[in-house]
Amino acid sequence: MRRFILSLLGVAALAIAAIAILPSLISSDWVRSELGRQLSAATGSSIAFNGPVNLSAFPYLAVVAEDVTLSAEAEGITAEFAEVSGSVALSSLWSDRLHIKQIALDRPVIVLEEKAADEAAPTTAGSGHETGSGDPLPALVAFLERSAIESVSIASGTFILRSATNRDEVVSNIALTLSAPDIDDEFSLSASARMGERNYETSFTISTLRSLLERQPADVTVTVEADPAPAPGLTNFEASGQVTLNANGSYQIRGGQAEAGEQVFGLNALFVPGERARFLVDLEADRLDLTPFMDATPETSQTEAPAADTAKQGNLQFLAGFDADMSINAAALVLGEISASDVSFSAALKDGKLTAKLGHLGIDAGSVAASVATDVTADDPVFRGRLASNGLNIAKLSALAGQTVPLSGALTIDAGFAFRGLDAEAVRKTADLTGTIGLRDAAYTLPGIADETMREVKAKKITARIESLAKPVRVAGRLDWRNKPVDVDLQIPAADTILAGNLSTEGMPLKLQVKMSDANLSLDGKAALSGTYAGKLGFSTADLSAFLAALGQSGAESIGPLAFNGHVDAGATGVSFQEASISVNGVEGAGSGSVEFTTPLKIETALNFDELDLARLAGAQSPAPQAKASKGAEPADVPLDLSSLQSIDATVQLNAKKLGYGKVFAGPVAASLVVSDGVASLTLPESPFYGGNVVASLKADGSQPEPSIDLQASISGASAAPLLTDMAGFKYLEGALKARFDVTGAGGTTRTLAKSLQGTADVAFSDGAIRGIDIADVYNNLVSLMSSGFKQDGSKATTFTELAASFAIEGGVARTEDIKLVGPLVRMSGNGAADLAESTLNFRLEPRLVASLQGQGAEISTDGIGVPVVVEGSFAAPRIYPDLSDLLKNPDAALAKLKDFGLPIDKLPIGDLLNGDGAGASVKDLLGGTLDKALKDKAFKQGEQQLSIEEIIGGDPAPKPDKAAVEIPADEEPATAEQPGVGTEVPGDEADSPMESLFKKLLH
Repeated sequence: MRRFILSLLGVAALAIAAIAILPSLISSDWVRSELGRQLSAATGSSIAFNGPVNLSAFPYLAVVAEDVTLSAEAEGITAEFAEVSGSVALSSLWSDRLHIKQIALDRPVIVLEEKAADEAAPTTAGSGHETGSGDPLPALVAFLERSAIESVSIASGTFILRSATNRDEVVSNIALTLSAPDIDDEFSLSASARMGERNYETSFTISTLRSLLERQPADVTVTVEADPAPAPGLTNFEASGQVTLNANGSYQIRGGQAEAGEQVFGLNALFVPGERARFLVDLEADRLDLTPFMDATPETSQTEAPAADTAKQGNLQFLAGFDADMSINAAALVLGEISASDVSFSAALKDGKLTAKLGHLGIDAGSVAASVATDVTADDPVFRGRLASNGLNIAKLSALAGQTVPLSGALTIDAGFAFRGLDAEAVRKTADLTGTIGLRDAAYTLPGIADETMREVKAKKITARIESLAKPVRVAGRLDWRNKPVDVDLQIPAADTILAGNLSTEGMPLKLQVKMSDANLSLDGKAALSGTYAGKLGFSTADLSAFLAALGQSGAESIGPLAFNGHVDAGATGVSFQEASISVNGVEGAGSGSVEFTTPLKIETALNFDELDLARLAGAQSPAPQAKASKGAEPADVPLDLSSLQSIDATVQLNAKKLGYGKVFAGPVAASLVVSDGVASLTLPESPFYGGNVVASLKADGSQPEPSIDLQASISGASAAPLLTDMAGFKYLEGALKARFDVTGAGGTTRTLAKSLQGTADVAFSDGAIRGIDIADVYNNLVSLMSSGFKQDGSKATTFTELAASFAIEGGVARTEDIKLVGPLVRMSGNGAADLAESTLNFRLEPRLVASLQGQGAEISTDGIGVPVVVEGSFAAPRIYPDLSDLLKNPDAALAKLKDFGLPIDKLPIGDLLNGDGAGASVKDLLGGTLDKALKDKAFKQGEQQLSIEEIIGGDPAPKPDKAAVEIPADEEPATAEQPGVGTEVPGDEADSPMESLFKKLLH
């Protein structure tokens, strides 16, 4: 390049010298040839004038040549000039000082062939930093001592750097103006050019070149402007100061000033010319404001896209030709709302190796240190470095990124990094990181929780170890929430987290496991800093009511165990879920839906259940196990709370294989549940129910101080035995059930609610049986019943074709006066009541037998003998027995009925049977006396307490007769007792009672 500049000066000088003699020559061809030969010899380059050459002598000696070429093969330089013109003052003909008026190069195209390293000329040992080596200034000064240059200009020039391995680098639209009137006058240079998609303008002035030659300070000014700016806010650069030429040939600026954008620095610099030039630059600032440099849209006057042939992968090879040392120190640094102090930055470039170090960057309570190194000679440079901080304020770091995060505390970093390339996309694709990143004294604010003590999660210290950005970052540690420990296991894909997108809107992938003493949470999805989440969610707690109470929340007092697993989309205003499995109070279901965080909660969902128990779902508690209850023990009273219905508005579509309350279920069903204003309405269309069908609607009102229910149901064809067993533990009635219920009630406990029930019920059973008693068998065994008592037998039954009753329900008691039973051997009517609150029965049935016990003939009234059936006791264990009290109080009627049954009472020697000699008392007296004796004996044995008829017929054996008892004559054979039917209790071997003995003789 130095030879090229000297060649240009030589061309200009010889051309001007030739001006004086060429006009005397005759041939213009000879002029072109001679000029080319002379200039080539003087410069060591090949110069040819291929076009016209015009000469003039007035007012200046001038030459204009077209189509001029230059070739310097040793330097790898070729140049073409569309036109070269120059002029000198006439005084130069007689003076020893050359006065150049103008040298102009029009549309030059200069090509520099970049040689490979093995083709470069060897450098003489020790010549790398010799004084003057590679420095054009001494030659220029020497020339200017004998010359004056008013103007040197280049217009519309092009410079091409050509390489065998890379695409051509083109600098176009080159314009240059140089002025050096005298060595004692100001030297000025201004230039402009276009490089790639950017236009540059620069200027350089020196107050006087003579001061430099005499080792005296000279004022120097350098300006550079770029459009568009290479970095936001960096549209111009200006440096000024006093430059001095040192004895070793280096140039030094002391006490200078540099301006980059609106920033002002103190400048001290040193330039050492040579085959490998070296720069040393120190910049200092009291306050460095980088905020303007963060503008993402710098102004530009260029609207055209860059030409395709100028696009090239960025590299740092332009730094390979020199060495440099640079330092920047600032007392304060400002970047938006971020402020830092004691900023120290240094960089060194030597033999193509660049190292940079951020020695200190103080930010609030912490600081940052960093270093990076690369090889600038590489086509695609790789950067490796390290970043360290003992504590960065997270809130202000988020402000630096233009975001706000609900996280406070200090961020600690000790990590190495590496990346390839210079553009953001290349860095994002190739960046890697290893080391540790941690939080110290951190606090995270949970969104949507008003209570400050509940919404803050604290961590004394948490550290994440990063092996590589290709592997997930795992953070495991213990947090503090609600003054309770929380174990956390978090996995984040680090590359996505650190390098990809906007975390506020796009979110970051994560896997999270949270274990607490009262709940567990798992996430596998994408969460954004704004509080949104999309992905899988799992949550479980043994007691939701207690968990929410610990959070200062209410509204789920009836919900205990809760579990949820599914895919959710959650935000600040609501959440939706799909493919979810849900368990509430042990009731498990699956489906999808949405919840809006309003007051009350708005829920829309469609759920599927295998078994939906509304009692468990509403939080009804099962009574604690108890010892076997004593006779007359009252049923457990369980609290009933429906207030949680006020906290939701819901529309739920239910599909269940089994749907019911407690033990009573129907299904499969497709029902709908609507909750509004604290009232839950369940509509059950016609559905299978215990072998039949049921249609029902149920309303549960939790909006009032006392919960209430309203039930309307219709049942047809249901199997009564399993239904009544599941509903009330009642196992003594079989048949096909047809029923209609319309019942309402209110109360805070199950007993209070039962006592408040009112309404109507119509019940009809067909083709069934009453278990525990066979009424026909009762009449077959009156003798045994009157003597030894009735024993309830579950294997016996009274069959019927129809059993019906209508009930009026008031105060929790269902009463009926129209019980009707029709069977093959028995007709029966009756009345009674069922106490729903106390779970007890009290019914009296009046049977009538057909004329024959084999089921034939007309009905026979039993008014005289009177053996009604009593059903009383608890639902679960009622007592069903015949009432023999009227029979025993009226023996005459009993004998009359025995005769009606076909017994030959009038032919029997009743008196002889009673006293053995035919002169005994009447049968009435005998029966009455014997009964009275039995009563007295039994009462004496039980402490003279009054006995009820139930105790008499309860099955206790009768007392043994005394000496005055009736005896059987010696010549009579013992009576043969009638064999009982299947299931009938067989008397023991003890002696017969007088009453039993009597009836055996009569029947015999």
